[in-house]
Amino acid sequence: MVKWVSEGETITEAARKMRADDVDCLPVCGADNRLKGMLTDRDIVVGVLAAGRDPGRTRVADLAVGPPLTLQADDSAAAALQQMVAHRVRRIPVVVGDALLGVVSHSDLASALGPERVSEFVAAA
Repeated sequence: MVKWVSEGETITEAARKMRADDVDCLPVCGADNRLKGMLTDRDIVVGVLAAGRDPGRTRVADLAVGPPLTLQADDSAAAALQQMVAHRVRRIPVVVGDALLGVVSHSDLASALGPERVSEFVAAA
């Protein structure tokens, strides 16, 4: 089951979910249950704490802006890695149509492709 956070939740609530699930990012879904973006622990530190914003009043939607970068479930591991390198991200949500299926990470791809192949992509970026 994919863990996610609602765009209407506060940053404090999102951070508590991250701690409880021992993750450093969560997909963000809207009231329509569609993926709206990703929230990372770095977003919380830089976008809320360092900016002097109140995490108990700041909504997740305030940080999850723009259309999210996604992969389709039938995309290859190599295509996923290319997107990660091109967009300088370590995780990308995987969708089927509009439905969130999961999140793929660098470590997932390293397992699938092998560390040598991952190193080739990163060196080429």
